Amino acid sequence: MNETPVTIVGTVVKDLRGRRVGDDGATVVNFRIAANERRFDKETGQWGDGDSLYITVTCWRRLAENVLASLVKGDPVVVTGKLRTRDFEGKDGESRSVTEMEASAVGADLARCTTTVRRNRRTEAPADGSVADDSVAGGSVAGCLPEVPPAPSDEELAGTERLGELADAARPLVPAMA
Repeated sequence: MNETPVTIVGTVVKDLRGRRVGDDGATVVNFRIAANERRFDKETGQWGDGDSLYITVTCWRRLAENVLASLVKGDPVVVTGKLRTRDFEGKDGESRSVTEMEASAVGADLARCTTTVRRNRRTEAPADGSVADDSVAGGSVAGCLPEVPPAPSDEELAGTERLGELADAARPLVPAMA
């Protein structure tokens, strides 16, 4: 069956719940997000709240570990994954269903926050066949970004009266794309 990825932009509204499951001890984390619609009221000329979508998101393994280390209640997020409907029997014996999202990617909504990225890198597999742990090279983003020259000082920019000169002075700040 073909699955269609869905993206939801929202806010984490509950504390994250992480646990280990299965024989392999896989990490799983669940959290709820709210996606609130904003509508412009032409009569009042103001923005107001529209409908809201509340959905439970499930993340597995490495994604779950990174989500637990990165997000807290109140954070703005962008979540991509697949929607699923789960059927169950309620406490009253009635048949119920709930729609949930299994995330394939979770990120901060940079339209509403800033973040510092720290990239996880896999280390070489040990010779004894055991599983290598994931680590961050040097505890920073060293090696993740191309080397960028320092920004021009105010003195170096002094006397640049045309926009083109300012652009030329700032150009070294943007690394060339390969």
